[in-house]
Amino acid sequence: MLELKVANKGCIRRISARSLRAAKTRNLIAVLAIALTTLLFMSLFSIAGAIVNSFQESTFRQVGGRFHGTFKDVTQEQIDELSTDERIKSIALRQMLGMPTDPPFNKAHVEVSWMDENCARDYFIELEEGHYPREKDEIIVDSRVLALLGVEPEMGAKIELPYYLGQNSKHPELRTDTFTLCGWWEYDPACVASFANVSRAYADEVLGSYVPKDEYDITGRTDMNIMLGSSARIREEMLEILADHGYQEDDEKVHGAASGEFIAIGVNWAYLGAQISENFDLTTVAAVVGLLLLIIFTGYLIIYNIFRISVSSDIQFYGLLKTIGTTGKQLKRIVRHQALALALGGIPIGLALGYFTGKALVPIVMDITSFKVYSVTVPPIAFLFAAAFSLVTVLISCRKPGKIASKVSAIEAVRYTEGDSVRAGKKTRRRSSGANIYRMAWANMGRSRSKTVLTVISLALAVVLMQLTFVFANGFDMDKYLQAWVVTDFITGDASYFQTGGSLSYMQEEDIADILAQPGIKDCARIYGASRTVSAFEPLDFARNNYLRWGTPESVDDLLSKRAKSADGRVMSEADLYGMEPYAVDHLDLIEGDLAPLNDPSQRAIAAVYFTDDYGEKEDDTNWAKPGDKITLRRVDEWKYFYDDTNEEIPVDQLDAAYENMGSRNIRSEPYRYEDMEYTVCAAVSMRNSMSFRFYGASQFVLGAETFKADLHNTDILNLLIDMESPKAVAAMEDYLAEYTETINPLMDYESKQSYVSEFKGFQGMFLTLGGALSFIVGLVGVLNFLNAVLTSIFTRRREFAVLQSIGMTGRQLKKMLMCEGLIYSGLAIAASAVFAVASGPMLGEVMGSMFWFFSYRPTFLPILCMLPVFALLGAGLPLLLYRVIAKQSIVERIRAND
Repeated sequence: MLELKVANKGCIRRISARSLRAAKTRNLIAVLAIALTTLLFMSLFSIAGAIVNSFQESTFRQVGGRFHGTFKDVTQEQIDELSTDERIKSIALRQMLGMPTDPPFNKAHVEVSWMDENCARDYFIELEEGHYPREKDEIIVDSRVLALLGVEPEMGAKIELPYYLGQNSKHPELRTDTFTLCGWWEYDPACVASFANVSRAYADEVLGSYVPKDEYDITGRTDMNIMLGSSARIREEMLEILADHGYQEDDEKVHGAASGEFIAIGVNWAYLGAQISENFDLTTVAAVVGLLLLIIFTGYLIIYNIFRISVSSDIQFYGLLKTIGTTGKQLKRIVRHQALALALGGIPIGLALGYFTGKALVPIVMDITSFKVYSVTVPPIAFLFAAAFSLVTVLISCRKPGKIASKVSAIEAVRYTEGDSVRAGKKTRRRSSGANIYRMAWANMGRSRSKTVLTVISLALAVVLMQLTFVFANGFDMDKYLQAWVVTDFITGDASYFQTGGSLSYMQEEDIADILAQPGIKDCARIYGASRTVSAFEPLDFARNNYLRWGTPESVDDLLSKRAKSADGRVMSEADLYGMEPYAVDHLDLIEGDLAPLNDPSQRAIAAVYFTDDYGEKEDDTNWAKPGDKITLRRVDEWKYFYDDTNEEIPVDQLDAAYENMGSRNIRSEPYRYEDMEYTVCAAVSMRNSMSFRFYGASQFVLGAETFKADLHNTDILNLLIDMESPKAVAAMEDYLAEYTETINPLMDYESKQSYVSEFKGFQGMFLTLGGALSFIVGLVGVLNFLNAVLTSIFTRRREFAVLQSIGMTGRQLKKMLMCEGLIYSGLAIAASAVFAVASGPMLGEVMGSMFWFFSYRPTFLPILCMLPVFALLGAGLPLLLYRVIAKQSIVERIRAND
């Protein structure tokens, strides 16, 4: 049968508008649902954008700048050549001079260098006053450097700055000059380093006569920082640029050691694009996509459910329209017009609420993290994307309800009651026991199964999100997190021990005696250290591969050819040695073997230290020794020094002068008076970074403290580990060490476990806050869906309820039935949430464990149990409130309502 087509769009729009005005309560719920959906998207974009921006800005400051990448240790010719590449949008140059490390700079990382203005901007240098250095003696510094020097930030102030050239070399050279302050800026605590920037003329004068001390010396190194067109493929583009100009990457080549065809590169890992490119992982991508799909499905379900229930409520209206000739296509248009009209009201409200919700939540989130809020502005594209996404979701969501309206039979629709269609072939059983309120409630749930399923899913989504959030945040394992960073309640040491770069100094026994005199100490242990002052004979292949991290094959082969060899062909290499008292040995992580022999000097035992990745997996290339192996250490008591080119010996009293005037010549050292000592490897171990030297490059081994002191003639104390008896004792020691390292001995510093605990709780709290906010928004929408479902169900069944009451059902029984229906909704939602939690829990644990090394999956149903009373109150209370509205009409009025 052909439908009559009425070409009257204006009439359709008027019908749609008047139909909307006739259902104001339902429209209000629909507008709120659309607004909340838009709020969900908008607030997420606002928070995510602010977090990404603040994380990126904070990481920029930790890395040192916002440039995309760096070509390291380049010559002027290389700069001139590479800068012509069209892929490089801008360059910034910096030349390193040295670092001040003596007090008052022993607890601050300060770098003296020349940098151009582009580089200064990349390093977040925004002068509060003054200008960049022009004259030779001019300098600009930050407020922290001025405070350490005790100089007021006044233009023209004189600054005497002692610093070391060749800081990373074995023979740093102290230089002291007086400068004129020509500018200063506020120090940002998020930045790791402070800068003292000198003029180009001063740098040329200092470096003109300076000769690098050794291969580790970075004084005079020029770095070329670059900006590319995009941060998506930083490393790949930099390698392509090198290849196109005839160079290749040399991974961290040492200063002056590589030939001109090698250039080391550095990628600014603060950029999200660089991190994604470097650490692309399908599991992580799947987790992110899954979360996005969940949010998208939430938005779709919310709006679809609203329109599905609305169409069911207005089905008689659409049937009557069909009887007067309205086509199915026109009915779809009516539903679509209504959806667009509701979206026009809901989307702007949602955008505004989402924007302000995001702005309100961002400072809270940032306050419980280590990230500083650098910007809470939301880009216009976020508004456009959220609005477009919400609008598309509305249009998709109203398609199926539109189809339902267009296919309705005109005759059947006039007497339509929700779920009154009878399935073919289904027989109705007759019960002799009569009607039962609970059975009636359960039967009513099956009358419109699609509506029931959608409402249950909508309610369950909020519980699911809350469950996932709680499992996620609860899975952050503090023990795992602290295990990677913290050994004991406190670690004390010389201030240089806690700084990156610079020379290492050791603790004094007098300071240890003062600390150990404090009450409440449970256990403690000294860790002695000998860095590169003792050598170990290593397999040639291992030593060669280790040195290749820093030099070219030619330079490494030349270096090893001059090293002493053992009878079995092993080569003498620098090593880092620890001497540990028993309590420190107990904090080593055993990989294989037995640690007990370390505490017995008679057993001549030694442990090989291996580095591990974030997940505690051993990195096999960081040591070579296995339990049972024999190791020979060489303690050199006296060295002889020679010019490498002439083999001329240099007297020890002339060594400093020789290094200062070595020019292009190399100085070679050879053991003269020494002792070789043999040990048996008793264990392979790993150790937390916080108790180690905190640097790498040489093989590391552990001896017992007594063996270390006796064999190495060394009593240098690297650090002191302290555990306290109680939280009260911890707080007292924290106060004592803070005062001691500030006033009594400023050359000392310390780290406490509590600082890491606070950091962990802040990180955990951030996810709980975000997840809780997301769950609340989705939960609110779920409640609206439930309200709409119950409201529509009750209003469309007003006549049915009146008929039931007319044949003897009491108002109390009717209310009881409605309460049962509401409780069934709630119970099914909780059950669905529990099933999803059981099914998805292990997968979530695996995904999160791959993303966060300190995540441990801990199954729990606590959020679901907490939601039980809330859902019970909601399921029982909401139908009662709505029933009171229809109960205001008499039974006769309700029966006549559909006639």
